[in-house]
Amino acid sequence: MAHPVRFGVDRLLEDPTLRRPLAGRRVALLAHPASVTRTLVHSLDALAALPDLTLSAAFGPQHGLRGDKQDNMVESPDYTDPLLGIPVFSLYGEVRRPTAAMMDTFDVLLVDLQDLGCRIYTFITTLRYVLEEAAKHGKAVWVLDRPNPAGRPVEGTLLRDGWESFVGAGPLPMRHGMTMGELAHWFVATLQLDVELRVIEMQGWQPDAAPGFGWPLGERTWINPSPNAPNLWMARAYAGTVMLEGTTLSEGRGTTRPLELFGAPDIDARTLIAEMRALAPEWLTGCVLRECWFEPTFHKHAGRLCNGVHIHVEDPAHYEHAAFRPWRVQALAFKALRRLQPDYPLWRDFPYEYEHERLAIDLINGSPLLREWVDDPAAAPAALDALAGPDETAWLETRRPLLLYPG
Repeated sequence: MAHPVRFGVDRLLEDPTLRRPLAGRRVALLAHPASVTRTLVHSLDALAALPDLTLSAAFGPQHGLRGDKQDNMVESPDYTDPLLGIPVFSLYGEVRRPTAAMMDTFDVLLVDLQDLGCRIYTFITTLRYVLEEAAKHGKAVWVLDRPNPAGRPVEGTLLRDGWESFVGAGPLPMRHGMTMGELAHWFVATLQLDVELRVIEMQGWQPDAAPGFGWPLGERTWINPSPNAPNLWMARAYAGTVMLEGTTLSEGRGTTRPLELFGAPDIDARTLIAEMRALAPEWLTGCVLRECWFEPTFHKHAGRLCNGVHIHVEDPAHYEHAAFRPWRVQALAFKALRRLQPDYPLWRDFPYEYEHERLAIDLINGSPLLREWVDDPAAAPAALDALAGPDETAWLETRRPLLLYPG
């Protein structure tokens, strides 16, 4: 029988020898709602209960330490924890980088963030920022590693030079296939940071093992790392469906299955699926597309009946982990819609993650390449493969020496 997976935070809590280097040092924690132990105690509370650890501050990323905020550019304030009496600093409020005053509250920062395995997920950018500030201020960063629930597959074009943003921390593909601990090593190497970094690795994590393929399904409870990440199926689809945030199509916010489905009141989903199958059936393997109807209670198209597509990846009978390519599935949906309705107002022009000039769809993809492919009537699916394929191959080689866990 396989040994149960032990996350970084659980190992730190259970093994006093791992904590020994923290003796006499002020410790802060960067965490969110999914930062919980095996027994579902929040990491902040579990660490605060340790008699040999001095907890001096806490930090929350986008959506807050306890998960209080819903959407893009909805900020969290700083406050004092009512039980622990320590300051809780928001890294998604007045600042996104910790200030010198914030950095002065600790000696070692523990980072315990559940990621989704997608470049756009802003916890990756926050990790980069705290590593950079720790290097400037002579602080240590310990990453308490957690699984990448999307597993090891890689997909998408690399972020291009000049396209760094809060949703683009560096030249990663959309689906990078690394854990936060592995990404921390990549940031240190890529940015040439002189910083004390330690990763408390997981034990027993098998990223290619069925049925979770990255997430220890049946062993650990899924807790939303952000309000619209309700389950593993969303995490699997997210590297594609997140692009919907840059469009006028609903991504299912305001429904019980956000970022697993998409639609609008003025599309014909059945015809759209048929067009997708005609264009590139090889891009649709590993999942099932189902026509659906939904009415968002808030966000885009709130209170209006939408015809849409649900991307199903939950049933082992039809989910093929190695074959499923969510970025291409969603890109194909855009292409099919553009072919069926050439004048459809697809791209949404609005302030996105503190960017007011460039289109959200381009920020999300780290370049205008995908949008230009969708809008070019002569560009076939093979043209997007020609853009993404070399980037995917290059990334596999880049990350190879940084992987901490065997396949």
